[in-house]
Amino acid sequence: MQLNFSQQMKMSQQMKLAPRMIQSMEILQMPLMALNEKIEKEMEENEVLEHGNDEDLVPDSETAHELAESRDEANGSKLDEKELIVDSDHNNEADFERLLEMSQEWPDGNVTSATKPSSNRIQQQSDYKHDAMANMVCRPQSIHEHLLEQFRFYSCTPEAKLFGEYLIQNLDHNGRLQSTLPEIVQVSRISITQEEAKYTLSLIQKLDPIGVGARDYKECLLLQIGPDMPYRDVLITLITSHFEDLANNRLPIIQRKTGYSIETILAAKEELIHLNPYPGKDFEQRPAQRVTTDLYIDRDEKGKYIVKVEDEYVPQLRISKRYVEMLQSNPDATTKEYIKKKVESAKWLIESIEQRYSTLKRVAQAIVDFQTEFLENGPEHIVPLKMQQIADVVGVHVTTVSRAVDDKWIQTQRGLFPLKRFFGGGTTTEGGDEVAWGIIRLKLQEIVDAEDKSRPLSDEALAEALKKHGYKLARRTVTKYREALDIPSSRQRKVF
Repeated sequence: MQLNFSQQMKMSQQMKLAPRMIQSMEILQMPLMALNEKIEKEMEENEVLEHGNDEDLVPDSETAHELAESRDEANGSKLDEKELIVDSDHNNEADFERLLEMSQEWPDGNVTSATKPSSNRIQQQSDYKHDAMANMVCRPQSIHEHLLEQFRFYSCTPEAKLFGEYLIQNLDHNGRLQSTLPEIVQVSRISITQEEAKYTLSLIQKLDPIGVGARDYKECLLLQIGPDMPYRDVLITLITSHFEDLANNRLPIIQRKTGYSIETILAAKEELIHLNPYPGKDFEQRPAQRVTTDLYIDRDEKGKYIVKVEDEYVPQLRISKRYVEMLQSNPDATTKEYIKKKVESAKWLIESIEQRYSTLKRVAQAIVDFQTEFLENGPEHIVPLKMQQIADVVGVHVTTVSRAVDDKWIQTQRGLFPLKRFFGGGTTTEGGDEVAWGIIRLKLQEIVDAEDKSRPLSDEALAEALKKHGYKLARRTVTKYREALDIPSSRQRKVF
């Protein structure tokens, strides 16, 4: 085998994502609160960035918006995936020369005092934080704390007391046991017999709310059936032996097996509805998901819908004058290079936020222009719309539209909607008109609401009913949309 060395020239094309483009795409996809958190994090890591609290240091929002829009008109969409890749190592000397000239835009004054808060400002912030802490809502009591508070009033042996507290701590958020009682006794390593464990569990099952300490949902319901409850014996029979048939509305089968009349079964079922299979749910701590509006709609003098971007929660940013003056003072090479890197990072962030504003506004405006009938007349007038249509109108890639609408909400006169709500496919009616799937769902719900509940329509019959309205769908498609709307099957909808 012979080894040799040689040199060759080869031409090839490669597509790479520059760091600047990656950052722009990430910022575009962020919802408003996530963007605010990223800005705060960047300000902690980059001392060149200035917060927009002082009007003499930071331009107002209208100026920033005009800058973003004018930059879009001049350069087009920088965020599009068709964008040319910029070499991250190119010479930025011209940019920094302009940065030095920008110092003329700021009014004269003490830079250190402009960046350092006054004593009055510090006191105001301290008072605000104390007021906020004083008005915080206390943590609600958990189901375990509620039960332990009651269990301590029982008089029992120290072992039973200890095991009872262990049992309570191991209930799930619904108040049920998470495993069998013998397994819990073994895992707890508490010196207690099985009989004592059963007795301790019976004490817990008497606590409020009734139904806690059950081993399954059937036992949970049975614990809530008191001696004076109407149809007590019927309910016990239905829960223990015919619960699945009752859930699927197979009342004739229950009638044949138990001898109870349909009227008696329906009356017992009505009582069963008032029982709670999840007694610990009211104690479950689930924070409400807050939705922040990213955009809102206004009208101009001609009545046209105009989209505006909500920027109240996004601080305006600017490069600190202090570091501009440091560059003017001709620092050493190491300091100058450090400031240049920080300034470049700050510029990338500011431009990405401006680009997000412009792209989000243009995408949302195109969506609103397509769905004007929806805003004017309601959800039943929504039209089929695909992201590719918006991408063609705005002049960006379809993935840019997908990032722009992801987790973004818009406030309209008809309520608050996610931007993705305005997208959706559709079908063609027998008359040749395009109709959105959302309209077909509304029509399906309308047909089900108007049906004879003693003879509910099957999925095949629902497909025929939709066909009479001009919507020709397969039975399996009707089934899919019925389940998506949480509409029970025809057997479960039947009223005896």
